[in-house]
Amino acid sequence: MSANSRITVTFDLDLPGKHVGDARVPWSDNTNPLGYHPIPIISIKGGDGPTLLLTGGTHGDEFEGPSAIMRLVQAIDPSALRGRVIAIPALNMPALRVSARVSPLDGMNLNRAFPGDANGGPTAMIAQFLETAILPMCDAAVDLHSGGKASVFQPCTLPTDTTDPDLAARNMALAKVFGLPLIWRLGKHNDNRSVNSAAERAGVPMIATELGGGGGVDPQITDQTEIGLYNILKHLGMIDGEVSLSPTPRVVEIKSPAASLYATSEGVFDRALSKGQTVSAGDSAGWFHHVTEPERPSQKLYVPQDGIILAHTNRGFVTRGEMLLLVVQDVDQAL
Repeated sequence: MSANSRITVTFDLDLPGKHVGDARVPWSDNTNPLGYHPIPIISIKGGDGPTLLLTGGTHGDEFEGPSAIMRLVQAIDPSALRGRVIAIPALNMPALRVSARVSPLDGMNLNRAFPGDANGGPTAMIAQFLETAILPMCDAAVDLHSGGKASVFQPCTLPTDTTDPDLAARNMALAKVFGLPLIWRLGKHNDNRSVNSAAERAGVPMIATELGGGGGVDPQITDQTEIGLYNILKHLGMIDGEVSLSPTPRVVEIKSPAASLYATSEGVFDRALSKGQTVSAGDSAGWFHHVTEPERPSQKLYVPQDGIILAHTNRGFVTRGEMLLLVVQDVDQAL
């Protein structure tokens, strides 16, 4: 563990076999004044081999990732594993418990909290623990996200296009191996407060995912996610078997934030398009109804730029500034 982290783990992560315990977050509040807030953590260690970190529930209203991780850790036999899996199915356990994107303990978004602070609030402590205590012992990492309650994504993997070309290539290799037909490459518009950026700073090959959304568990997407995790294990040589590859994936990137569509006032977005659709600038995106001001005429909305709809809002009533359509563009370079 990091000497600076205030978070401690209730067992030795180097122990062989399968072990389950808590990462203890020491945060005193009205719900738990003298104890700790638990982050469940599982370690499965077999023979010699790499260490793979699996995290889910970084946002607490995203459940396909935790579901796939729980399936995997219950199925893995340590005697058949080369290396170690460290699994944290609910990295933001306080938020997952209340099905919320942000932590109820401090109102913070964990995936905008890295590198964190050992002397900060609970979210900052979790971020600092993962970046300084867990990631440095890992050879690869996967952080499983979906759209949560607020949005729905076309399922995709997210490798970071780092300034280190070797690390960028290893990130892209993990993304391809995971097996989804769409890859969202994180370029210059990526947020450096995310798990992806923490892994980049640690020099660890890593991908995130976006696995649909809506705030529940989609069975088809969860099945795809489970297959993807097994593909990663096979790719790293941690278990036997052949990687199940899909056809050559489509690679996209946010080339301009102006390509996406945002609400300019409050009202109901009467959406005409869906995730995964290829669109052109000027295509009809739907209608915006000013239901709180019915004297105002409804507004017809249009797609700002060419691209593919990576995600759209899952909300009917939206407020000024909310994302309506997330539009990305194809990467021009050959894979």
